[in-house]
Amino acid sequence: MIIKQALFALVLSLMFTNSNASHAFETLGKQAILVDATTNTVLFSKNPDELMTPSSMSKIMTVYKLFERIKDGGLSLTDTFRVSEKAWRKRGSKMFVKLKSRVKVEDLIRGIIVQSGNDAAIVVAEGLSGSESAFADSLNVTAKKLGMTKSNFVNASGWPDPGHETTARDLAILTNATIKNFPNFYHYYNEKVFTYNGIKQPNRNPTIYRNLGADGLKTGHTKAGGYGLTASAIRKNRRLILVINGLPSKKSRRTEPEKLLDWGFREFNNYTLFKAGETVTKAAVWMGERGSIPLLIEKDLVLTLPRKARRRMKVTVAMKTPVSAPIQKGQVLAILKIKIPNQKNIELPLISETSVSKLGLFLRLGKAAEYLLWGESE
Repeated sequence: MIIKQALFALVLSLMFTNSNASHAFETLGKQAILVDATTNTVLFSKNPDELMTPSSMSKIMTVYKLFERIKDGGLSLTDTFRVSEKAWRKRGSKMFVKLKSRVKVEDLIRGIIVQSGNDAAIVVAEGLSGSESAFADSLNVTAKKLGMTKSNFVNASGWPDPGHETTARDLAILTNATIKNFPNFYHYYNEKVFTYNGIKQPNRNPTIYRNLGADGLKTGHTKAGGYGLTASAIRKNRRLILVINGLPSKKSRRTEPEKLLDWGFREFNNYTLFKAGETVTKAAVWMGERGSIPLLIEKDLVLTLPRKARRRMKVTVAMKTPVSAPIQKGQVLAILKIKIPNQKNIELPLISETSVSKLGLFLRLGKAAEYLLWGESE
């Protein structure tokens, strides 16, 4: 029989509204998502899975592949790539690389991130894969591995193409992976100015110039997709990721992200319920060398919750009790259940702190006799 034991009367009482939170705020963007990077909790969303033109925000994917190759040791920052005529002739935002010159990888990183160079993106694509189309194929493979289920890349720069599309949610996934997988390279996204070939250009990301805690990532604009921005900011060791697209103007691209980031940091906070390895409760043991055993949680349990909603969260433990020996260390013996209004229920395994051997035959007989005479003892 499953016995549900009340673990707390948790007056902390937390009410988290995931998708419903999106109705608490309005934005001019056609597509948007705001995510807590630690818990992957969506704080705000507006058409997050709607296919959209990513424009130059798709360069985050191009840079991701570049970082990946450097981290794997197949490439260094001082290696150089040759500039083809295709790259040199590419229109739109440019790094202004010279035809047939060789450009250092580190300069190309800055040229793509700070200057949003379409030419630099093509140089990287051809340098890594031989052609831009082959490079796009590799982007799609990586996107699927990251869980970007709706994205399709056909070029390295985000140049308008009917088949080149993604979603706000997919770009948020890519951003989180970039920050977590490449902490030694992420700083390039926070550079405000880069000069190449005698031409000085500022970073187009408006959030990094303001006191928002922002440290990246990338703007984008096409006639079809409107103005967009993928940004991230950190305040008091808490990081948020924002993707917004379909904005009507550069001005709205400056103001809307600031409003959303301020709202996300102000209205929500992260709460640690348990630390990894912390004892959550104890389980009674039947016919074991120990009468009870602590049950632990494997990973830190952190929830992102509205600051004002602390009244109705319920936490219980479901398990069969007593637990029969023998028991192995790390064996799942119970389920921690968390019910929060307007959010999907959370269930996490609780594991045994240590192994418990079964009593010997005579001790088991004695235990059984004791139970028959006196009932279960402590």
